Amino acid sequence: MSKRENISSGSPWEDKIGYSRAVRIGNTIELSGTTAPGDTLEEQTTGVIELAKKVLEENGAGLKNVVRTRIFTTDISQWEKIGEVHGKYFGDIKPVTTMVEISKLIDPAIVIEIEFTAVITE
Repeated sequence: MSKRENISSGSPWEDKIGYSRAVRIGNTIELSGTTAPGDTLEEQTTGVIELAKKVLEENGAGLKNVVRTRIFTTDISQWEKIGEVHGKYFGDIKPVTTMVEISKLIDPAIVIEIEFTAVITE
């Protein structure tokens, strides 16, 4: 049986809400929904992917190991902008991806949140 490793960001919300920034079991890393500040949707999307990249790299993986992304946005009409940024990072990797519109996120200034699943195969 594979050991479970909870990966913390140090946020006080992790203990209050009862979640981890990421969880690694064996060769799989699941990242919680990730948001990032930014004035534009492109800035937020780039920030989210860069944050996820950092967490993955700190835990022996990278974007090349991402097999799934789940994209939540409060404005699906902007899907092409989101897709363009996603494609810059994942164009050759091509993880399975879901993009859905939701009514709102925890902060009204945030318009995108992404979850990531990575599998280390090397």
